[in-house]
This record gives sequence, structure tokens and C-alpha cells, in this order.
Amino acid sequence: MSDWIGAAEAARRLGIKQASLYSYVSRGVLTRHRAPGGRASLFSAAEVEGLARRGRPRRAPGAGEIVIETGLTEISGDRLRYRGLDAIELAARRAPEEVAGLLWTGSLGGAGPAGTPWRATGEAIAAGAAAQAALPGGTLPLERLQVIVPALAAADPLRLHLDRPAVVAAGRSLIAGMVDCLPPPPAEGNRPPGTRPPGRMPPAAAPGAGTGPIAARLAARLCPSGAEPAVVDALRAALVLLADHELAASTFAARVAASMRADPYAVVATGLGAVGGSLHGGASLGAEVLLRSAERPPDAARAVGELLRRGERLPGFGHFVYRTLDPRAVMLLGLLRRVAPGSGRLAVAEAVIGEARRRALPEPNIDFALAALACVAGMIPGAGEAIFAVARAVGWIAHALEEYARGTPIRPRAIYTGPVAPAGAP
Repeated sequence: MSDWIGAAEAARRLGIKQASLYSYVSRGVLTRHRAPGGRASLFSAAEVEGLARRGRPRRAPGAGEIVIETGLTEISGDRLRYRGLDAIELAARRAPEEVAGLLWTGSLGGAGPAGTPWRATGEAIAAGAAAQAALPGGTLPLERLQVIVPALAAADPLRLHLDRPAVVAAGRSLIAGMVDCLPPPPAEGNRPPGTRPPGRMPPAAAPGAGTGPIAARLAARLCPSGAEPAVVDALRAALVLLADHELAASTFAARVAASMRADPYAVVATGLGAVGGSLHGGASLGAEVLLRSAERPPDAARAVGELLRRGERLPGFGHFVYRTLDPRAVMLLGLLRRVAPGSGRLAVAEAVIGEARRRALPEPNIDFALAALACVAGMIPGAGEAIFAVARAVGWIAHALEEYARGTPIRPRAIYTGPVAPAGAP
């Protein structure tokens, strides 16, 4: 018997489908190894035989899970990789436009010529800006994006061209439009309580619509007092860290839409519909509210205690996938500590983390780190959700490209548990 076997042979020996095999991998029942070249999956023949002798795990593979093969993102232990490259290292030095190219085409330069800003057409900007302008003044940025994207779609007559170059071009235009159609932030004097600029460096010049990197353009829409260069860099890192995360709920929803040949705008709109849930990207909004309810670090114990007394979970702590630390949160919080060591808002965030540890609660995740970034930078309420959505649009489009190439609809089946019709009933 050979030492290593492929996925098809491993599934055959276990008497299961390959999808169930990868479900075992995701649950830690079976270990997957990479073949030379990094594309094929290999399994230890001895481990497979041992599992076959023990019998299947008590929980049926796939219960509550749907496993889809993807060449985009791998989460292994507490490591996150995009097409085999460490996402934390990419966030340290790469632009979100480059990472989009990596996810969309396999090349860091695959999303367009280096240094060329992503732009939406004038018609698209006019449509998206007008659509969100009709919303009430207090509408959160994510809710504006949910209106902007369908308007952008209506302005793109080529949106149903689903070959890779056309989808990549649509992705650049779509994400640029999402950012540039957001309204300017309220004036300095109209900022809500608990949002303060760091005040350590002069703000960077705000780029105009369609010019400059996406991170700088988004910062200009979220920071009422202007964004310092260090804040723009932290936002750049956050956009990279959040570009994709395997089959999160919004990504699965987006993949299902794409498997039915929905256009890229409809795919992103589907993702936006799922991402705002309090157990997904919307968790950053809850973490923002938590941080802004504490004026000073000593207030952290009260703020955390009030949530727990009401029986609520602490937003932005713990993660379904990572067993110890969310590496994205570790990286972003570490970056904030370096660029804003004297920030009072960061001190509050540190106090909340300390209080959570004192109560033996899970470690902070990326949603909490996003909320800390928003508060340290003095961003408008809901900024974390907007950053999450703009970043994850890159991943949704990447997954759509995989589905367009796969060409097979995703159609899960249900197990009926309702009442049984009486005998003889039609």
C-alpha cells in the first residue's frame, strides 16, 4: 500500500463522496496534505485506513455543512492563505487591488495595470449616488451600499458577459462605484459622540472620485476629519485581510447566485444581503456600539458587564473557524498599537479586551479589530460594516468566477421533517 493516496481513492476506501471527505478535513477528522505543485490533495493511506476501521464519526459528515472545492482561500489551524500566499504577509505590504488580482486571476497584477486607479463610469456614479441620496440622513453605510449596487448594475449594459476578462473589468468598476457613490461624511462638528480623530499627523489629501487607491478613497468617505496616512494604511491592511474567508455565509450565498449565472452585480448584492447579520459582518457594528459606550478605560468593566447581564454575547469576540486566535485581528490590532499608541479610544479597546480575558471569554476577532480601527480613526458609525463589505466584494467576485467556470448549479436538498399526510390523502 502506498503512503499517500488521492482524494478519489480516499473517498472510495471510506465509502463516502469526495464532498464528505472534505467535510472530514474541515472538522479535523482527517488531515489533508498538498501534492508537489500545491494543487492536488493527498491523504495518508494509514490515516484513512485507521478511520475506515473505526467507522464514520458520530456526526454525519455534512450535517450543517456544505463543502465546495475552491482554489481561492485555505484556512488551516490559525493560518489564512490566498492561493497559497499568507494573507497576513500580503496585508503587511500589498494593496487590495493587487490581492483582488491574485484572487481573480492568480496574479497579483491581474486586476489591471499597476498604478491605474479603478473607476466606474460617469453614468454608473450618477445612478448610484442618486439612488443612495434618496435615503434618510441617518442611514448606515452598509444600507447605502445595498442600494448603490443595483443602481450600478442598471448602468452597465454588459453586466451579463460572464467570461473572465469581462467579470474582472466589472469587478473593478463595481468596487470603485461602491466607494465613490457613498456620500461625503458629515462635517467635523456633526460627528457622533465617542468618535475622535487620532490627532497625531496631518490628514492625507482626500482623493477625488475615480482617482487614487481604493483604501484612500474609502477613508475619505468614512473619516469626517480627514484620514491620516497611518489610518489609510491600516484601512488598506483591513481590506486585504477581509478580501475572502473561505465559505462564510455571505460568500456561500454569493456562490449560489453565481452558480445560477447571476451577473457580478447580483452576486455582490446577494452577498451584501447576508453580510449585515449580527453573526457575520454586522458584528463590527455591535462592537462599535460597545466601544463607544465606554468613555474611558475604567468604563470597560461596566460596558462588558451590562451586555453579559442582559444575556447578550460580547460582539467581536470568538470565531467559528479559529480555535485560538483570529490572525486577522492580531495583525490589525498590532498595527493600531504601532500607529496610534497614545489613542484614548485604543486604550478603551485594550481595556475591553482585558475585561473579556478576565472573564475567560474568547479572544477578539476581526470584527472587534475593525470596530477599534473605526473608533481610533474617528470614523462615522457603521464604518466597520462598510469596510467589511467593500473588502469582501473582492472575494464574492472571485467565488463567482469559480462558479462560472464550474457551470453546475448549487442545489442543496432538504430533509422534510413536517407532518405526514394521512393515508389515502391526495
